[in-house]
Amino acid sequence: MLSAISIRDIVLIDRLDLTIEPGLTALTGETGAGKSIVLDALGLALGARGDGSLVREGAVQGSVVASFDLGPCHPIFTILDENGLDIDLTLIVRRIQSKDGRTRAFINDQPVSAALLRKVTAAMVEIHGQHDDRALIEPATHMRLLDAFCSNTEQAADVARCWNKWVTLKSELEEFQAEIVQAKQDEEYLRHCLDELRVLAPETGEEDRLHGERQLMMHAEKYAGEIKEAAASLEANGSQKSRISAALRKLERAGSEVQPLMAPIVEALDKVLVALDEAQGVVATSQREFEFDPQVLSDTEERLFALRGCARKHNVQVDGLQALMAQFEAQLNEVVSGQARLSKLSRQCDEAGEAYFTRARAISSARQTGAVKLGKKIEAELPPLKLEKATFLVAVDILPDDRAGPSGLDRVEFIIATNPGSSPGPLAKIASGGELSRFILALKVVLAGVEGAPTLVFDEIDAAVGGATADAIGVRLDHLSKQMQVITITHSPQVAARAGVHLKIFKSIEMTEQGERAVTRIDTLTQNERLEEVARMLSGAEVTQEARAAARQLINGSSAQ
Repeated sequence: MLSAISIRDIVLIDRLDLTIEPGLTALTGETGAGKSIVLDALGLALGARGDGSLVREGAVQGSVVASFDLGPCHPIFTILDENGLDIDLTLIVRRIQSKDGRTRAFINDQPVSAALLRKVTAAMVEIHGQHDDRALIEPATHMRLLDAFCSNTEQAADVARCWNKWVTLKSELEEFQAEIVQAKQDEEYLRHCLDELRVLAPETGEEDRLHGERQLMMHAEKYAGEIKEAAASLEANGSQKSRISAALRKLERAGSEVQPLMAPIVEALDKVLVALDEAQGVVATSQREFEFDPQVLSDTEERLFALRGCARKHNVQVDGLQALMAQFEAQLNEVVSGQARLSKLSRQCDEAGEAYFTRARAISSARQTGAVKLGKKIEAELPPLKLEKATFLVAVDILPDDRAGPSGLDRVEFIIATNPGSSPGPLAKIASGGELSRFILALKVVLAGVEGAPTLVFDEIDAAVGGATADAIGVRLDHLSKQMQVITITHSPQVAARAGVHLKIFKSIEMTEQGERAVTRIDTLTQNERLEEVARMLSGAEVTQEARAAARQLINGSSAQ
């Protein structure tokens, strides 16, 4: 329920704070006082398209804040949770309109997009005017209203779930069928490639290893020659080694009296002999490692070139050949084992289709039955609204199976004929602005409590009618207000007299530092002020005692009912 609205610097409103009560609230005032400004401001708060011209002259920006009281189980919490908004039982929406045309939106001080703001507030408030009921033009809306009347909402959601499941399975089946067909077409080629890869038997990291071995072997001959020369040089010193060994033996046999002097020499010569032996051992080992075998090089190169050639053929890296082999195996396995999966998917798809059509036909039957009841109930509301010659039908057209959709097999549309003998046509095309508003009022009365936002705003729904018809509109607005919050902008004293709260909008001239300025104000009327306003609406500019008496009778009569 809308609990309050605050407007700052919008057109002629510099500052306005309104508390909105439950029940029926009437907003009245002379033509040009600014009732449309209030509606524009409310629309801005609800996510309507912004416009820099809404900002009051002299201000940089304007803003509108609307506060709502929520019940603990309000469906809006689902939307809020899905969008990461943590809201308690008070919802506050704020829209800032800049002079340059840009807008910013907030929900409980958390910035949101205008689209999300509209989605949230659409579940809170509906505004119905003579020229602003585009939602009722769409047959999809008519189907939703009919389902709400028939208590088919859960059934409709089940139909949509079955449809989505069936469509998903059909897509999977078609995709898999295409894969099987392609795999069968490629089977011979796949087998050839797989056999080739199995013979090749690539290993991860094999390319780098073979490349390293090839590089080493390509230089092996040069390295082996150099090592051979080093070995020859060491062997050429063999006589020198013998002489060192002989000298060492002689020194070791020296007498004890000179042994201390000979020890350093003996130690040094011994190290020389050990180093020579070690060098010869290392060189001999290297000679064996660098032995050049042209056949090994040829085999290595052949293997390396075979791997690279296969990788180029399939446009992959050499290390990707193993994964490619696994992919080919999987594709061939699909050809072999895919038929079982294909049969399973086909069976699941058929079962999902059968489940969908079973539910679609069931809800179609319920809609056809409910359409007759809804049409009769709405027609019963029309005579007092000066639409006694109108016919209202809820047409349910059964679509062929190939035009099935998430909402089922039906196309629902509200059809009316406003005059006897005229051909019925779509509600939005046949009804005039005033008639459309009254048709909507009848619809809302019938659907009260089962569909729609908890707050309804009617903009001059009583335009171009008066007397008993205006009173009938007031009765129905009063009836609606027992189940939801209703705000009506009206020129009809019969409607205003039935309101629980009466607001009067007026324009005044105030002095500012810049001079005189027109501003729009709204007052909540007392009982006596309300009497004067209803009397003004009855008599015009000059309020007579007769008008006051008639106003008192209207107000008292409305209260008594």
